[in-house]
Amino acid sequence: MFNSVNNPFGRRIESSTSSDTNSNKQKGQEHQEKERKLLEENEQDEVRIGGLPLLTEDDVIFMVKQYISNIKAEHEGDEKIQKKADKWLEKFDVKKFMKKNPTLTSADFYMVMFMETDSITK
Repeated sequence: MFNSVNNPFGRRIESSTSSDTNSNKQKGQEHQEKERKLLEENEQDEVRIGGLPLLTEDDVIFMVKQYISNIKAEHEGDEKIQKKADKWLEKFDVKKFMKKNPTLTSADFYMVMFMETDSITK
């Protein structure tokens, strides 16, 4: 719209007409819509820590027993915690645990177990 005579500094001057503004807004909205769609598609991908394999039921049972024995070893003199740990282990249902945490890796296991057994030491 402006030529070099009207614009002696050689800078680009944007027009403030509504047609330019609307087309810029529309391009921006289309770009945002494309980005949003890409993000939604990428959110479906699950990321496992370090690409570790998923735990099987046998792995979980072994690791739970080891985790509870570590709790018992840490609180060797406290009879109340010993009983709570034994009781928790008796009630532990591996099928229910695996259903609640289907994509569990060994790195995730310790975080989940800490949350599950937090009441034992209190």
